Amino acid sequence: QEHAYPADELMPLTCRGRVRGQEPSRGDVDDALGKFSLTLIDTLDTLVVLNKTKEFEEAVKKVIKDVNLDNDIVVSVFETNIRVLGGLLGGHSVAIMLKEKGEHMQWYNGELLHMAKELGYKLLPAFNTTSGLPYPRVNLKFGVRHPEARTGTETDTCTACAGTLILEFAALSRFTGTSIFEEYARKALDFIWEKRQRSSNLVGVTINIHTGDWVRKDSGVGAGIDSYYEYLLKAYVLLGDDSFLERFNTHYDAIMRYISQPPLLLDVHIHKPMLNARTWMDSLLAFFPGLQVLKGDIRPAIETHEMLYQVIKKHNFLPEAFTTDFRVHWAQHPLRPEFAESTYFLYKATGDPYYLEVGKTLIENLNKYARVPCGFAAMKDVRTGSHEDRMDSFFLAEMFKYLYLLFADKEDMIFDIEDYIFTTEAHLLPLWLSTTNQTISKKNTTTEYTELDDSNFDWTCPNTQILFPNDPMFAQSIREPLKNVVDKSCPRGISRAEESLGSGPKPPLRARDFMASNPEHLEILKKMGVSLIHLKDGRVQLVQHAVQAASSLDAEDGLRFMQEMIELSSQQQKEQQLPPRAVQIVSHPFFGRVVLTAGPAQFGMDLSKHKAGTRGFVATIKPYNGCSEITNPEAVKEKIALMQRGQCMFAEKARNIQKAGAIGGIVIDDNEGSSSDTAPLFQMAGDGKNTDDITIPMLFLFNKEGNIILDAIREYEAVEVLLSDKAKDRATIFKGKMIPNYIIDSNLEMENMDQKLTENDSHKQNSEEAASGSQDVGVASEEPEEGGESSDVADPGSLSPANTDSASVPISHQDSYVPGTEEAGAPEPACTSGDNQPQEQKTETESNSKVNWDNKVTPMESILADWNEDIEAFEMMEKDEL
Repeated sequence: QEHAYPADELMPLTCRGRVRGQEPSRGDVDDALGKFSLTLIDTLDTLVVLNKTKEFEEAVKKVIKDVNLDNDIVVSVFETNIRVLGGLLGGHSVAIMLKEKGEHMQWYNGELLHMAKELGYKLLPAFNTTSGLPYPRVNLKFGVRHPEARTGTETDTCTACAGTLILEFAALSRFTGTSIFEEYARKALDFIWEKRQRSSNLVGVTINIHTGDWVRKDSGVGAGIDSYYEYLLKAYVLLGDDSFLERFNTHYDAIMRYISQPPLLLDVHIHKPMLNARTWMDSLLAFFPGLQVLKGDIRPAIETHEMLYQVIKKHNFLPEAFTTDFRVHWAQHPLRPEFAESTYFLYKATGDPYYLEVGKTLIENLNKYARVPCGFAAMKDVRTGSHEDRMDSFFLAEMFKYLYLLFADKEDMIFDIEDYIFTTEAHLLPLWLSTTNQTISKKNTTTEYTELDDSNFDWTCPNTQILFPNDPMFAQSIREPLKNVVDKSCPRGISRAEESLGSGPKPPLRARDFMASNPEHLEILKKMGVSLIHLKDGRVQLVQHAVQAASSLDAEDGLRFMQEMIELSSQQQKEQQLPPRAVQIVSHPFFGRVVLTAGPAQFGMDLSKHKAGTRGFVATIKPYNGCSEITNPEAVKEKIALMQRGQCMFAEKARNIQKAGAIGGIVIDDNEGSSSDTAPLFQMAGDGKNTDDITIPMLFLFNKEGNIILDAIREYEAVEVLLSDKAKDRATIFKGKMIPNYIIDSNLEMENMDQKLTENDSHKQNSEEAASGSQDVGVASEEPEEGGESSDVADPGSLSPANTDSASVPISHQDSYVPGTEEAGAPEPACTSGDNQPQEQKTETESNSKVNWDNKVTPMESILADWNEDIEAFEMMEKDEL
């Protein structure tokens, strides 16, 4: 009120309001802002929960008097529904409750409900699609597809965006008696249900609003899907329609079958649900334990919540995304309330005071790390504690509400909170709506259910006396095995040692001895409940499921093995990290202007100690994989050999080409489409033997960069490259060498500009490297055999999977794999990594490499024209690594 009103949000660092159009655009995040005093509306019912009835009455009067919903502005249908429509309905719900009590709001005559109905009608044009799924955005004044609407061309929406409408729209219909809102929301839900993947009963993240085709076919319980599942269950609670419960239970069975890997919740592919879609989790899934409480499935709720709490204790806040080994993936934290929500529900279900301690930790961290003079600031990076000038409306709408309710006694409340259901934005809708204005005939459109485990239907809205009879320590007994899940320490019991002394069995397999190609080792892993997952890029990931182990002792050995593997991986990260190298094409017509980012090798010539680098013409070897004696040594001698990744160790390739007389080697990735733009830096490790005999430099190029050289060979035959630690300027490249006359005579201004661009690119790359908190570096030494295992691993890091039912860790040992490490000085390098959020960058390298130059002497005007085009292209590539 003091610093931001009537703006939509408070900017707590600069103590002013955020008004859309007056601040730099933040992209889709700004779609929540509609110049309708968002934070004030979103916070209305929170004021009543906090017993601030006087402030609530004043706030309602301000909303009625000042808020305009007819703005010419494009807003998110999803955000406007849950925050603004939900806020108005929640405010109306508690306003009529206070009026009935006779003390406050006696003047109130449904004004908030009238505004909600007006807003509802403004959202309806978004539903003008053949499928019934709404457009993701709508213009409050002009609707959708109007000449002045500036929206209506979108084809995709997220599942949660289309499936998180039923509570607010049905409540609006029940409050007003106007059925159209509930009808539209039900139609959207029906369509999503019909489009679920029938064999897995899962839904994807994004869907085409016109055809119903899944655009993103990964499935989880986090961003993009989360509240769709939430609203199916809560729609049953609020509206009493059994079909919603049946749908939820069908989905829930699939979630627990495929996505839940306690304590983790990992995204999978809807058509191949046994295949993980990614190796990290986003913070929005923190709501799911609370939903499991509402469903009555307490054990996995406790397990996942405890895992999340351990991550919070490590970083003070829950990172926006973190990997399966609990390293930071995206470092932001916009003060999200989902974990506080689950904490509240778990305390309500168990009565365990442990969750009050959890809530106390959340409050202390907020006051210690996020509190600023004008409010609470979002965390820009949980590792450094840096702030962002942002305080989203949901912080007051949800975080304050759930934390207050967690500690509030019944006498602290002026109404019974059990008479209401929380929307996904924590707005309060009264349960009596289920019997009011039932204008929609209940049609059970839920068909083709699969055979489900009966336990899925045992509990709904659980009662703690039924769930935990005479066992007050129930929740603690579930949490206890997870208390060290994030910490590095994984103390091993003495049971196995005692058994060894008594019966003398073989000692357990140690991580340092493990060989992925050893069948006996693989059998031991299976016995310990450890399995290998083959990833798309040819690498292999280790996953441990304690319940699949042959015995509890084998499960214990499996957990210890996983921990050893992580610690070994972390140690090798610190010892083996190398910076990227450069492959620079210096022959005509490139002359050093094309620089490719290359992965280094941990053997052979150290290019950082040989500033001049290695220069030579490239030649493709036979056989192309380089795994046997080279059959065309005459073509390779005194040249830089090109070979394909795969079939054998990198060191073996290097020895074979060195024996054939090559002066260097470039290994090109065989994974189609791989690129340094999107993949972490790749390092080639040795073969576990002494590699001092390898004296030539070896570099690794991803498929996209490698094809640039291969295309150049096809175009010009003779292609000369420079292998170096970093790109060289043209003066250095041609020092002591004859430079073509048309380069010497070319326009000096253009030459200076080209050199300046090179310097800028180099400076940009160095700045990005210096600014990066850390970087994931994939390192591999053994090439995957066809149909066999690979010793490469994705997303290396450190994890302590102590006493977990399921754990995942990348393979890592000195003979086959050395993962990357954190940048020196990064806080807690064992458990954090760089912000790996993908950068949307457009690279022009491929098109540059295909420019149709002529090998003949070219007129000066043509050369200058070509160079002009190149310089323009380089200007467009300022942010590109190349």
